[in-house]
Amino acid sequence: MEQKLTLSFKPKEVTKRLLSGLTKRAQDVMVNRYGLGAKASKLTLDAIGKKYGITRERVRQIENHSLISIRKSKSYKDAEPIFTELKALILELGGVMSEKDLLKYLSKDASIQNHFHFLLVVGEDFKREKENDHLHHRWHVDPELAKKIEGALRNLYSKLSDDELVVEGDIMSSFLEEVKDLNEKYKNEEVIKRWLALSHKIDKNPLGEWGKSSSANVNAKGMRDYAFLVIRKHGSPIHFKEVAKAITQYFDKKAHVATTHNELIKDPRFVLVGRGLYALSEWGYMSGVVKDVIKKILAKEGPLTKDKIIEKVLKERYVKENTILVNLQNPKFFKKDKDNRYSNV
Repeated sequence: MEQKLTLSFKPKEVTKRLLSGLTKRAQDVMVNRYGLGAKASKLTLDAIGKKYGITRERVRQIENHSLISIRKSKSYKDAEPIFTELKALILELGGVMSEKDLLKYLSKDASIQNHFHFLLVVGEDFKREKENDHLHHRWHVDPELAKKIEGALRNLYSKLSDDELVVEGDIMSSFLEEVKDLNEKYKNEEVIKRWLALSHKIDKNPLGEWGKSSSANVNAKGMRDYAFLVIRKHGSPIHFKEVAKAITQYFDKKAHVATTHNELIKDPRFVLVGRGLYALSEWGYMSGVVKDVIKKILAKEGPLTKDKIIEKVLKERYVKENTILVNLQNPKFFKKDKDNRYSNV
């Protein structure tokens, strides 16, 4: 587990000193705008304007003027070591990070997060990039690094097929290929996870597998999607009771056994291959009951002996040999020639 980095200063004390040089109204505007008071809630420009009987544009002017005044003040100059320390921490964390993850890392307390956010806004070393189709709101302290990471994430996304799932180790290796010219100090697991978390388009499911966030394999929305991921992770046919149990375990969703079974029956992604045992269609299992499987095998292979049919059916179904033999004796579907080979009627 990664060792958490700590800062030597208390953000509330720093913001108090930075705001001290402003007029009372300007202080009040900043406190309400950034949620720096006793309550962590932030007011909109409109709400602050109504409080003072001024337009939202005037509130914005007061906010912008206050930020400029703070940056020119003695208290800001005195706080330089604090901004340097905060910049060093962000570089240590990877240089570019989603706003949500950065603030959460700095503090679990929403009120303290607001004070850190204010310091990021005031500090001239910190640059905020707005959310877009590909990326979340994010902060960086190195424009060139941020640009490379953003380009790498777009390239990584473009190489994923729509419903592809990639294990964490492989997605990290693929990402490292995209940023191989970067400084080695950034190339560690925790930093790469933070960079991946910048993306809107790439995400991981509760089983730790990565893919396009638009895929049902990543953002599973119902029992069938959960079942698909569970069976895929299991890697071989599994009983529907075990599927229900795994859904509850991995997704924290109450999965009733009967409901799970009904959903598996309805979805063509699943194939019943034995008594209550389900596999994925994509694994190549034939659909249908044992009789249908025999018919498909004979249609493909031509006449076969009893032993050869049993061998091939057992690769498709977890059933007793006797079940296969009983089906073969049905003269409506199968006939035997003089060489004891069976074919379709």
